[in-house]
Amino acid sequence: MSVVSLSDGFKIPRIGFGTYKLNGFSGAQAISSALTVGYRLIDTAYNYQNEGTVGRGIKASMVPRNELFIQSKLPGKYYADEQATIALVQESLYRTGLDYFDLYLLHWPNPIDDHYLTAWQTLIQLQKFGLVKSIGVSNFLPEHIERLQRETGVLPVVNQIELHPYFNQKEMIQYNTEKNILTQAWSPLGRASRLLKDNLLLELAEKYHKNVGQIILRWETQQGVVPIPKAVSYTRQVGNLNVFDFELESAEMLAIDRLSKKDGRTNNQDPAVYQEF
Repeated sequence: MSVVSLSDGFKIPRIGFGTYKLNGFSGAQAISSALTVGYRLIDTAYNYQNEGTVGRGIKASMVPRNELFIQSKLPGKYYADEQATIALVQESLYRTGLDYFDLYLLHWPNPIDDHYLTAWQTLIQLQKFGLVKSIGVSNFLPEHIERLQRETGVLPVVNQIELHPYFNQKEMIQYNTEKNILTQAWSPLGRASRLLKDNLLLELAEKYHKNVGQIILRWETQQGVVPIPKAVSYTRQVGNLNVFDFELESAEMLAIDRLSKKDGRTNNQDPAVYQEF
């Protein structure tokens, strides 16, 4: 697995493995399988309620810890309480069987409650304690990130956002790039089945002898985005990694960009108002 450098000097794999709704024995099997076929970046979150599953999958895979990049996310209900956050992160590490997270994110800004600045200050402390190596955010808009920088002087190294051809997030990618923040993509293949039936993507898949999912993941990685697809089956897990042996033409990249829609969000979760706890 090739890697890219974060602004703090740590390195992160170019494709990750998503674990949302992977729970219990079957979830651990899927995670172990993903690590066995070559994934090294595993994405989870406290609210996924599967940290024990992630830990069991890691253990079963027998992949050495120093080869892994494990990231998780803090839920909004803990943002205002520094001590509760520290205890939660420690508990999450116990559940996963890890000594540290490679990356820890604020899951949503939750701007109505407006505690994300306090939570960010706590993540800075957790980093100093060695419980997390890198710190970042998820679903943050420029105004949220500007405030973090203004109040703490510390920028996130990653901003994980919803991103797929029907919601291409070009402006957010540009902003993140200007700030030297890596963009990660959640729901990188789109949860709507209609995306996998798109005529343009089907034509490109036929041209490159790939499937539509591989075309989408190539479009994302080719612009420097780190996608985090989820796949249970072995075949799909292998296929989602097999995107580095071809390159889309500039015109094809632009054509995929033009698929984006104003209402392209999967569940209308606008970070300017959306709250998740």
